[in-house]
Amino acid sequence: MAERNSTGLLMMMLEPTPAAAMTLPAEVREKLAELELELSEGDITQKGYEKKRGKLLAPYIPQTQGVDPSLQVDNRVQSSQAAQAVSKQHKTRAANSRDERFRSDLHTEAVQAALAKYKERKMPMPSKRRSVLVQSSVEACTPPDTSSASEDEGSLRRQGRTAASSTPYQAHPSVEHWFNRVIQGSSTSSSASSTSSHPGGRPHSTATTAAAATVLADLMAHTQLDNHSAPPDVTGLSERSVHVERPQMTSVRGVPRGYNHTSVLETADGVPVNSRVSSKIQQLLNTLKRPKRPPLREFFLDDFEELLDVQQPDPNQPKPEGTQMCPLDGEPLGVVTNWPPSLLASLQRWGTTQPKSPCLTALDNAGKPVYTLTYGKLWTRSLKLAYTLLNKLSSRNEPLLRPGDRVALVFPNNDPVMFMVAFYGCLLAELVPVPIEVPLTRKDAGSQQIGFLLGSCGVTLALTTDACQKGLPKAQTGEVATFKGWPRLLWFVTDGKHVVKPPKDWHPSIRDASNEIAYIEYKTSKEGSTMGITVSHSAMLAHCHALTQACGYTEAETITNVLDFKRDAGLWHGVLTSVMNRMHVISIPYSLMKVNPLSWIQKVHTYKARVAVVKSRDMHWSLLAQRDQRDISLSSLRMLIVADGANPWSISSCDAFLNVFQSRGLRAEVICPCASSAEAMTVAIRRPPEMGVPPPGKAVLSMSGLSYGVIRVDTEEKLSVLTVQDVGQVMPGALVCVVRVDGTPSLCQTDEVGEICVSSGTTGTSYFGLPGMTKNVFETIPVTASGTPISDRPFTRTSLLGFVGPDNLVFVVGKMDGLMVVSGRRHNADDVVATALAVEPMKFVYRGRIAVFSVSVLHDERIVVVAEQRPDASEEDSFQWMSRVLQAIDSIHQVGVYCLALVPANTLPKAPLGGIHISETKQRFLEGALHPCNVLMCPHTCVTNLPKPRQKQPGTEVGPASMIVGNLVAGKRIAQACGRDVTQLEDNDQARKFLYMQDVLQWRAQATPDHPLFLLLNAKGTVASTASCLQLHKRAERVAVALMEKGRLNTGDHVALVYPPGIDLIATFYGCLYAGCVPVTVRPPHSQNLATTLPTVKMIVEVSKSVCILTTQAIMKLLKSKEAAAAVDVKSWPTVLDTDDLPRKRPGQIYKPPTPEMLAYLDFSVSTTGILAGVKMSHAATSALCRSIKLQCELYPSRQIAICLDPYCGLGFALWCLCSVYSGHQSILVPPLELESNVSLWLAAVSQYKVRVTFCSYSVMEMCTKGLGSQTEALKMRNINLSCVRTCMVVAEERPRIALTQSFSKIFKDLGLSARAVSTTFGCRVNVAICLQGTAGPDPTTVYLDMRALRHDRVRLVERGSPHSLPLMESGKILPGVKVIIANTETKGPLGDSHLGEIWVSSPHNATGYYTVYGEEALHADHFSTRLSFGDTQTVWARTGYLGFLRRTELTDACGERHDALYVVGSLDETLELRGMRYHPIDIETSVIRSHKSIAECAVFTWTNLLVVVVELEGSEQEALDLVALVTNVVLEEHYLIVGVVVVVDPGVIPINSRGEKQRMHLRDGFLADQLDPIYVAYNM
Repeated sequence: MAERNSTGLLMMMLEPTPAAAMTLPAEVREKLAELELELSEGDITQKGYEKKRGKLLAPYIPQTQGVDPSLQVDNRVQSSQAAQAVSKQHKTRAANSRDERFRSDLHTEAVQAALAKYKERKMPMPSKRRSVLVQSSVEACTPPDTSSASEDEGSLRRQGRTAASSTPYQAHPSVEHWFNRVIQGSSTSSSASSTSSHPGGRPHSTATTAAAATVLADLMAHTQLDNHSAPPDVTGLSERSVHVERPQMTSVRGVPRGYNHTSVLETADGVPVNSRVSSKIQQLLNTLKRPKRPPLREFFLDDFEELLDVQQPDPNQPKPEGTQMCPLDGEPLGVVTNWPPSLLASLQRWGTTQPKSPCLTALDNAGKPVYTLTYGKLWTRSLKLAYTLLNKLSSRNEPLLRPGDRVALVFPNNDPVMFMVAFYGCLLAELVPVPIEVPLTRKDAGSQQIGFLLGSCGVTLALTTDACQKGLPKAQTGEVATFKGWPRLLWFVTDGKHVVKPPKDWHPSIRDASNEIAYIEYKTSKEGSTMGITVSHSAMLAHCHALTQACGYTEAETITNVLDFKRDAGLWHGVLTSVMNRMHVISIPYSLMKVNPLSWIQKVHTYKARVAVVKSRDMHWSLLAQRDQRDISLSSLRMLIVADGANPWSISSCDAFLNVFQSRGLRAEVICPCASSAEAMTVAIRRPPEMGVPPPGKAVLSMSGLSYGVIRVDTEEKLSVLTVQDVGQVMPGALVCVVRVDGTPSLCQTDEVGEICVSSGTTGTSYFGLPGMTKNVFETIPVTASGTPISDRPFTRTSLLGFVGPDNLVFVVGKMDGLMVVSGRRHNADDVVATALAVEPMKFVYRGRIAVFSVSVLHDERIVVVAEQRPDASEEDSFQWMSRVLQAIDSIHQVGVYCLALVPANTLPKAPLGGIHISETKQRFLEGALHPCNVLMCPHTCVTNLPKPRQKQPGTEVGPASMIVGNLVAGKRIAQACGRDVTQLEDNDQARKFLYMQDVLQWRAQATPDHPLFLLLNAKGTVASTASCLQLHKRAERVAVALMEKGRLNTGDHVALVYPPGIDLIATFYGCLYAGCVPVTVRPPHSQNLATTLPTVKMIVEVSKSVCILTTQAIMKLLKSKEAAAAVDVKSWPTVLDTDDLPRKRPGQIYKPPTPEMLAYLDFSVSTTGILAGVKMSHAATSALCRSIKLQCELYPSRQIAICLDPYCGLGFALWCLCSVYSGHQSILVPPLELESNVSLWLAAVSQYKVRVTFCSYSVMEMCTKGLGSQTEALKMRNINLSCVRTCMVVAEERPRIALTQSFSKIFKDLGLSARAVSTTFGCRVNVAICLQGTAGPDPTTVYLDMRALRHDRVRLVERGSPHSLPLMESGKILPGVKVIIANTETKGPLGDSHLGEIWVSSPHNATGYYTVYGEEALHADHFSTRLSFGDTQTVWARTGYLGFLRRTELTDACGERHDALYVVGSLDETLELRGMRYHPIDIETSVIRSHKSIAECAVFTWTNLLVVVVELEGSEQEALDLVALVTNVVLEEHYLIVGVVVVVDPGVIPINSRGEKQRMHLRDGFLADQLDPIYVAYNM
């Protein structure tokens, strides 16, 4: 500490050099302007610019010597004289300048300077569908009640920060003269830079940082504060003022003006991109390229756990260096001879000896006194109420209340008289009053928690006024409604007519103050829970005693109270201490303040009040409202108690208030900030001047130091400082210390910020009914560094963060409730609010309507800022404001904002006295119920604790020699398995006969001509057509003739079959085989959607080299229609034949292929990755496939199976067209399309035909689950019974969708569906049927995998329900004749049991190769014939392209062997490689769908290593923006990934193929081409 100098002033820095007061020479200004221009045109780099600018300015920057005293104390006496001298000069004032005058400019300036740094960073603006802009909020048109700032927030508060950037000061020549000189005093402060309250006093001390800040920040930062005077040089008795002229600018440079949507932007490599989406993504990538945070440190990655990066403490962070603090003793409580033994004794004394003395004056909304309560009246009315409560309320002849019972006091803020009577009435009756707010609606914010408090206090009675009772929401019966979460209450009205006069002989017992509970004050915690703080009679009395002594209260003084009289300082001064001293309280209701913010000042003047109790907000409002009220005098005030003087912004309100009202008799020294908390009551208060206390102090602290909990006077960084004022001395009789916030409550060092703790008889005693929390808070034992307790008295934690400064003054820098600990650094919510407000708030958001809180995502706190947007602010403006707020907070607090949301006006939950209900806002944010109209997420900048990206370690793969021994790999059984061996089976002769499908059909037509093979059902469930063996054979013959005669086709020509699902398709397929042609089945185009479906048809026809199309007349017309011509070139179709009316002819001969290896048919399918691939199926493979299925499902002619699948490719085609002909069973065909008009069609058919085996797709299962979930009773009534089903198999080429199959089983259990029946199949392009559950063999098993290990390509089995677990169901049993092995994707070596690798398959029914893969033939050659790199290198395998693993189970299969289960994890092509790890889209999608009830479907893909999440919104468009944060949160939490873009679309936009698989690549193309018509696109920064 520097020495105190003679004037009692602690210098904060030495005097600045006079250079600070000089203007910059014109030529320097010109050169600076040139530099600016060069920079803006890109002729010079930012670095070069800064260097040159630094050189130019070097001579003019004041050199501050390196003295670092830590606090500055101003001497009040001198300053006030000087101030009066100065104030005489400016009596003239223009009315229009009033708003400009109170800007805490330096903070604004700091923000503007910070923003200027960010010139180049353009952010992509979210795109939004127009309809979302039109908010349906009813109140959207009415501006919200700006006055309704929260108690703590002051809504018009900090008006200063408005930065009306476009009006430079020259525009207001009449702006208060003092303003130009007052800037000196305080440095820019982050949360409330203040204009100094001592205009003329000791300029050297007050010019603390202003020399540099004013001249430089002001000239250079692009602010519009163009006209500052330097500090007046009082010592030299001369005044110089500096006028700096600069060209005016319309906006702060460096903030992007809006940019044009449609402009063609260039991508990073200079290629222009036309799509708006890709240009925005490019912009996003450009902003992400600039690393903003230090790179992640290296750390050891444990093999199994991805360790989140633990924030290592910064080695350069400031550490406390002071000595250990000494606990601070307040002056002793004075002994007063006639001090009453209890507060009630005092009431009795005044009520009987001074009955005419005024106690409380209540005002109406016009400011007129409505009623003055005298002490006599207070005494008699309280007595009546006490008597009535004890004797006249009874239930079943038992008195309703007993002494010590708790009673709720529900009184409106404009009725202090009734409240006071009720409060003292309860005390006289020995009841415990619990004052709460009046509930306005059944769903008030936080009302449920209040109900919980009342319930836990056992409250059964609520006292209220007649008017209030009438206004409460009523139930049907006319009684007061029961509020959500509240206990049942009896409401008692305390107005005169309901109370009775006690008999003469009844007297209340007035005892000496004891430790019994006197009253309970409620408090809401940061999390939103409400606690009741109990205050004993003795603490209440001691607190009144201490306040009387500290404030020097005398009997019969007049005091004006603007605060809420139900709790806190309003209650302590205006209801309790006032009665102790027979004072007269003028109570100013909040509603009057809203109408007339000057009312309290007028009342001070009218009643010559000696004391006023206010909040900074009230001072602030009165500044805005005062219009030359000449007749006001504040000279009677000896004390202006600022109840929230501990708030960071109160200092600017105090200073500005003093500046204006000094000329009205307000003395500087009467402003007395105080600090209090609900638990400890008043902690410290600045004493009135007559007490001879040391002068008040100010501290200009470094924000960065504070974030590490260290007090550093700021010398370097002018932008991020916090100016705080002291809150005076400790209360009389109290012992105060400051302890560390975390861990053991050990004493802080003198330069460290900690939680202030108090030990005295004047604090609360407990949280009612919460002994555990009470112990932590009310019974803390602070210890010294060595661990010894500092005192044997328990201390109460005040939840105030602060330190003790010089002269034992207490300073508060924040509250525990507003504390946000991000990556180990502490930030105060109020400070962040202040910075947000300094960014031109008035234009875009409402002043007091900003909430800042933190949410925990991925093991760290993340800062969220929510503000109410003005209805007239444009999208562009708001977005610009948002991006600037982010930059300002980043610059000033060095912390990233995770999410910034703007909501429509009037939609944030309100706290009882206006203001925002923070915990409720946070709750809504987390539930996705905030409905923002604008959102900006910045996870990239603030999430710095992601696990380190995984690098693949070279050379870790085990080499062949070291690992294969017999059939063990690295000590594990080789993962290989096979189905039953087909060569041993009894049907071998038949198999030899049945090599060619066309032979089988002919044989069946002769052997069993009338045996029905197919039954096709229509939407009504009736049979649309049937085919017996002979009928099918006959129809096939006709088709063959047509092909040879009409089509003139040759053997081996390819023919496209374009038919709806039905028997025609089957007949023409066999017709092609009869004619020796190669059939290609193609899904017909959709007549309503030709533009997207027809090109696919065209593509398959072209790629398959089909020379002819067979189809129906209707489709033929469609293919050549006008509409078709708009989508494709209709002239280039090959020959099209319709097969509706074919002549009855027989072909001369039926074609017989020379070898079974000849091509039988082509199977075309679009993979989920969007690749169209056709595979070749030979005759041998076709018959082998049918045989395998026949054996697995035990199919023979007497069987019936039901098929609800698309018949165009894969297993669906085989089951629909091939299997019945091969095995002779009857197939009941249900086209899935028919389910759209009759959902129960498939299940009804299964029930009607008593089918044992049925197949469906996931889409069918989903339709049934969604469409019939609630109708099982109705289905029962229709006698639908599914108990016949032994196996219901879902045909799929993906990981089993376990949630869907389970919910299907659960829903239809009621219809008799066995829980074991549902299973899945697995096939892929190289082999359409690898697994099928079949009829024999054990049930499918389910295992649980650790999702984190899976990302590293490892299988780690965990217990069901363990965190990060992923359930995986076996995909059915491996088919007979099929061999499966798991191979390493990179080395192509075999893997061991339960190791993840690619599934390879070898089987007689493998396809023989791709017919064509659009231009990638070479790439895929090894898909069909590949060999292991070691081990069994002979077998030829086909690669499925799917990751999975084999696991030997304890079960036995049909042959008595141990069963090997195959688990499919997902397609390799689909996986996303992000951060060196492998992700399966479905896992991310599952998490996302779970994150909000309105997300119907989700798909993810990557684009230039950004993760894009598309969600379908099933709800009102208002909810669209709620999803952005929830989606980002869940993906971070569960997958450690940052979402780059969130796209919200309508239901049905995500394309899904016939198997029910998402076509993610199509979606991606649609997104990049801007074709999705999204509701909202958010680009996460």
